[in-house]
Amino acid sequence: MIFVHVGAGAGDLDPSSNFRDGFTEYVKNINFSEKKIYVVEANPKNLEKLKDCWKNYKNVKIFNFAITPNNFSNDEIDLYYSEDDKPHYQLLSHNKKFVKKYFPNSIIKNIKVRTVKITDFLNNNFLNLPIETFSLDVEGLDYDILMDIDLNKFNIKNFSIEYFHLNKDQKINIIKKFISNGYSYNGFGFDHNNLDWLFTKKKSIWNNLLSRILPLIHRIHYKRLNKLIKKL
Repeated sequence: MIFVHVGAGAGDLDPSSNFRDGFTEYVKNINFSEKKIYVVEANPKNLEKLKDCWKNYKNVKIFNFAITPNNFSNDEIDLYYSEDDKPHYQLLSHNKKFVKKYFPNSIIKNIKVRTVKITDFLNNNFLNLPIETFSLDVEGLDYDILMDIDLNKFNIKNFSIEYFHLNKDQKINIIKKFISNGYSYNGFGFDHNNLDWLFTKKKSIWNNLLSRILPLIHRIHYKRLNKLIKKL
């Protein structure tokens, strides 16, 4: 059973009082001896904590590079962060304005990080291997990376992606992509603030109809329908 987290941060060892890592909590609570865990984190400042997070678990691979869309041609990418977001800089993005939006009065710095294209990463690690859950949270490149994943070629059962920063067209395109590849909306993903969508590979007429509507409903109204989705 394989679990993949792209944008792992410091795992569940971020000392921020209001931060919890849903992916790490979920995987650690699964009682399955053969599980394999792949975590990707671009920020080198998080590596020691991330290693400490998973030190008691076997079959864990930790990668320190930035996953990019397939059309990204450079070997390195500039990633921006705010000093006010220390020590683990959860908001690390290729888009300087994106960081500035959340830290308007802060000094924004940058680091250069090695890149690996999403298809190369999948080909090198998961070709012909089923992935139980793939979690994607990369602060600004989520849409482009997801749209480059061949969901027919790679066998991914569950997909959690942050939707909060997507525009309306991007949300619609993501929903269409999942539905056309046999996925249905399965409620919120791993983020404890309900900022992620979870899509599961299961196809039915009713699920497809609901999957076109429910992800676009405001989070507050959706809570009443969560139990219904889980039963379908």
